[in-house]
Amino acid sequence: MKSLQNYFTLASKLTIYVPSTINTNHATNNAKQVKDTAGLLSALFGGATSTQALGYWMSPTAGLVKEKTTMVFAYCKETDLEQKLDQVISHCENMKKEMSQEAIALELNGTMYFL
Repeated sequence: MKSLQNYFTLASKLTIYVPSTINTNHATNNAKQVKDTAGLLSALFGGATSTQALGYWMSPTAGLVKEKTTMVFAYCKETDLEQKLDQVISHCENMKKEMSQEAIALELNGTMYFL
């Protein structure tokens, strides 16, 4: 059996949940935001993957919101994450404003943050 000890690892995982709504609960095409997010994570960490999900969440202003969210994620080295996380947070904050969202979800190593 082969061993994995001779291969490099990427121990951190960062996921940005790209909304498919604007103004909290009005459906919109999020293709631009998905492409921009995947492009940023690829530039910072060498690559990214996206996957569709159906999400539900409780909005204090709109009640239960159902949307086709796109999860864009990247694996990276901890040192790269420490150096580049500020750029990811800025991207999420800009997307929040651009899409008039109450928050953008950012998952980091299994912990969810709402920015």
